[in-house]
Amino acid sequence: MKNDYEVKLYMSERRKGLSQQVAAARAGMSERTARKYEQARKLPSELKRPHEWQTRSNPFEEDWPWVVAQLERDPALQAATLFALLCEKHPGRYRPTQDRTLRRHIARWRALYGPEQDVIFEQHHTPGERAESDFTHMEDLEVTIAGEPFPHLLYHFVLTYSNTEAASLCFSETFEALAEGIEKALWQIGGVPLHHRTDHLSAAVRQLRKEEQEDWTLRYQALMAHYGMQPTWNNTGVAHENGDVEQAHHRFKEAVDQALRVRGSRDFATRAAYDHFVQDLIHKRNQTRTARLTAEKVALRPLPATALAPCKELRVTVSRFSTISVAGNVYSVPSRLIGTSILLRIRAEHLEGYVGTTRVFELPRLISKHHHRIDYHHISRVRGTALPLPPPLRTERACFQAFSLKPF
Repeated sequence: MKNDYEVKLYMSERRKGLSQQVAAARAGMSERTARKYEQARKLPSELKRPHEWQTRSNPFEEDWPWVVAQLERDPALQAATLFALLCEKHPGRYRPTQDRTLRRHIARWRALYGPEQDVIFEQHHTPGERAESDFTHMEDLEVTIAGEPFPHLLYHFVLTYSNTEAASLCFSETFEALAEGIEKALWQIGGVPLHHRTDHLSAAVRQLRKEEQEDWTLRYQALMAHYGMQPTWNNTGVAHENGDVEQAHHRFKEAVDQALRVRGSRDFATRAAYDHFVQDLIHKRNQTRTARLTAEKVALRPLPATALAPCKELRVTVSRFSTISVAGNVYSVPSRLIGTSILLRIRAEHLEGYVGTTRVFELPRLISKHHHRIDYHHISRVRGTALPLPPPLRTERACFQAFSLKPF
């Protein structure tokens, strides 16, 4: 079959007054073919009819109703899964190469009768308009510190226009880790965007009780107000609404993995050495975004006069067991503080205790709940024999009973 260009050439030669034979020869077609198009007065593309017939029989015709029933029951079933089931039900009926045929039939069925799909619209970013952030787990990179496993998370902050990023190591998705990560990122970048989007606040840590959720929302809004950012968050379970940082997670973890492979070891002498490794990698990645960051910095608003250094303050009284209970965990403190009212400042990785304006202790923060941290240097006047550390304890009294310790 001739194409439109050849027929147009033939028609052009005919309009010049050439004979049908000569014009057909110049267009590279037979006189009979030329006569057909001239009589029809249509181009080849206009003469094509829709292909509504099958050139070969459908090898799955007998089992097609069963396939459709499975797809209607669960549209997520894959063609490879259904083909394996067909081969299992009817040994010898299908050849291994026919899985591609079934895949084409299923793709056509989904296009005609399948369920509606989510529509994701292209995003257009404006300089200085938005930053996105979220936590990502780093355990799959198998980093170790002095030979010991180092399970940790990364708080990841990204400017959506320039893709400039900042990151902080952390160990749990707490508000304090979120707040400290935001402050570190903003002061590192040197400006404040108009909007900040993060994961849905109640889901970023856990399903909170109503009073806890309200407390966090108020603290988050206060943090945003201090920097003059408008807070937004995506709907629970809809990750693509925070798509820039989700994609940045994937790319950054790939870059960390490659850098670790080049380094030849995933073990670091100290946490500080690993943190330096991560920050150096981020610096190198941001160097490729200098031009867009320069344009974005013009649109960023200035930082406030001082950082907020957010923390949660609690007033607790040291029990007669020389312990305090914070967020479901038990900590020992110096025994001289028994009965004293302590102002406790809870930060992402440690707790600070104050009597008046004097800081009297600083303790590493425990992750999750129902754990304890008992330091025997805090307990100078006790009777009893120390036993090996028991499993996590739920109460202060149970903690000391397990150790057969009695307060003096």
